[in-house]
Amino acid sequence: MSELIVSNMPWVWLGVCVLLLIIEALTTALTTIWGAVSALVLVFLSTLNIPIRWQLIIFLVLTIVLVVTTRPIFLRKMKEKRTNVDNLLGQEVKVTKTITKFEKGLAETRNGVSWTATSEDESEIKKGSVCIISSVEGNTLKLKLKED
Repeated sequence: MSELIVSNMPWVWLGVCVLLLIIEALTTALTTIWGAVSALVLVFLSTLNIPIRWQLIIFLVLTIVLVVTTRPIFLRKMKEKRTNVDNLLGQEVKVTKTITKFEKGLAETRNGVSWTATSEDESEIKKGSVCIISSVEGNTLKLKLKED
């Protein structure tokens, strides 16, 4: 039985890789993906007839190195989640409909797109005022008056 496993180690490692990818897809914790990458490397290394104990050591060491060195980078990148709306922050807009404490107004961006807008501090902003976009909530711009 062990001879059968040894002769088919590339398939065993491929199976480990697929299993770890399925687990990663179900959890999205960015942990088992590194084991899957290591198993994929071992698919090719196992064709060199390296003893199984060395394959296991290579798998464990490579997985640990990948988790420690690359996982934090990928987690940081995943948290950034920038969208096109984020590019609006800090831009100047012109108020085209007065904003009051109890009623939303409208503001137009430089490219002519009209957005629903509210005041950041619930103050009234008159039509024609130039404001700065401080945040975006849904499809509503939060504005603050531009200081001259």
